[in-house]
Amino acid sequence: MTHVLAIDQGTTSSRAIVFDSAMRVIATAQEEFPQHFPASGWVEHDPTDLWSTTAGTCRAAIERAGLKPSDIAAVGITNQRETTLVWDARTGQPVHNAIVWQDRRTSDFCKELRDTGDAETITARTGLLADPYFSGTKLRWILDHVDGARERAARGELKFGTVDSYLVWNLTGGTVHATDATNAARTMLYDIHKGRWSRTICERFGIPMEMLPEVRDSAADFGHTRADLFGRELPILGVAGDQQAATVGQACFTPGMMKSTYGTGCFALLNTGDTPVASKNRLLTTIAYQLDGKPTYALEGSIFIAGAVVQWLRDGLRIIRSAAETQPMAEQSDPAQDVILVPAFTGLGAPYWNAESRGAVFGLTRNSGPNELARAALESVGYQTRDLLDAMHADWSREGGAGVLRVDGGLSASDFAMQFLADIIGAPVDRPRILETTAKGAAWLAGQRAGLYPGQDEFAKGWALERRFEPVMGDATRAAKHANWKRAVQSTLGY
Repeated sequence: MTHVLAIDQGTTSSRAIVFDSAMRVIATAQEEFPQHFPASGWVEHDPTDLWSTTAGTCRAAIERAGLKPSDIAAVGITNQRETTLVWDARTGQPVHNAIVWQDRRTSDFCKELRDTGDAETITARTGLLADPYFSGTKLRWILDHVDGARERAARGELKFGTVDSYLVWNLTGGTVHATDATNAARTMLYDIHKGRWSRTICERFGIPMEMLPEVRDSAADFGHTRADLFGRELPILGVAGDQQAATVGQACFTPGMMKSTYGTGCFALLNTGDTPVASKNRLLTTIAYQLDGKPTYALEGSIFIAGAVVQWLRDGLRIIRSAAETQPMAEQSDPAQDVILVPAFTGLGAPYWNAESRGAVFGLTRNSGPNELARAALESVGYQTRDLLDAMHADWSREGGAGVLRVDGGLSASDFAMQFLADIIGAPVDRPRILETTAKGAAWLAGQRAGLYPGQDEFAKGWALERRFEPVMGDATRAAKHANWKRAVQSTLGY
């Protein structure tokens, strides 16, 4: 058994990647699935799409790799976090569509939590803010709005899980209801200091604790897949939320190391070691990974729209056919125009946390066109990352300035976006040879648990640089551009 199958279940697609014994990618399969928007600010997935695309891509990747099931030593899972599912404990049938992490339908309840002072308890125990982003309020909404759900949950007939739990349940034929500490830490229901579900918060939300999955290490035994799925039972030995898996895949094992992943959203994590740092700048205190029962903590900043802004150019405005077109368009844009796009399509994340904000464009002239919008879209990612890093360094200062930012994810392939990122943060940006660090992190967690891959130190030594982007923008230009961005954000918040 010389290979690991990594499942990367994302917001817009499901992927399966096969890694060999040297952690090289030898086969990949990917399948997109529809997004559902039943109301303004609401985002849902059909759970059957999540499961069918996951199972289908796993089979396709194994076949493309030319492997037999007996060649697979372990399965690792990484997933879109916070997305919330509830299903029948006997049949596995979901009672409602999955409510996606981007969904803002619980804004009013989150405001109520802030007004009553419950938000302070939530932050103290979970490290999170009272925001619709997280799973707990989404779960409460399902119990309140699906006929009979609350009564069935009280009778123990329903199970709750984030996407990882839902996949583990289906992969194991309903024999395992579990999650890992990184996913549990994103629910708003998990005490990250005591390492257990918070009864106080569950009672406040009206959530029966019997619904909740067992919390395990990120590298642990999560059962075996059904034999009929892939030809034999395969051990599931690693689970981590996508941003934590990317942190592992980037080998950010030392306190002070930072990574930023650019997928649908953007998520920056700063490793703070065995100390959970309470943010004074509206960042999240979370678990980066948990091994051998010991959590490693992180500060996290979450941006809701990063790569999704490029999807908007393609699917909303229809001014591009593929994401790759944005780079030449940005390079051909008029440098005299300073068009700023604030992509608050589903609200603003860290450090603003404004659920009601919506997107806006500033600085348009008669000469503004698709090229200028493409540049503004790519630059918006850099600006938002600057906001996160400024807040991180205010919370957790270290000597030597901003340090190096390791990047990954689909949008990190854009040289234009990454050079602007280095310019606007005034620090080097390192892009690794393998951009699939999320899947790589899941593969490593499972593979080292199986005894196939090396420990942390040896794994970290294998991290390889593809390109470093050094800042070339002058200090005065950087300051002026950032000031324009801050004004645009304040105007958006005001609207």
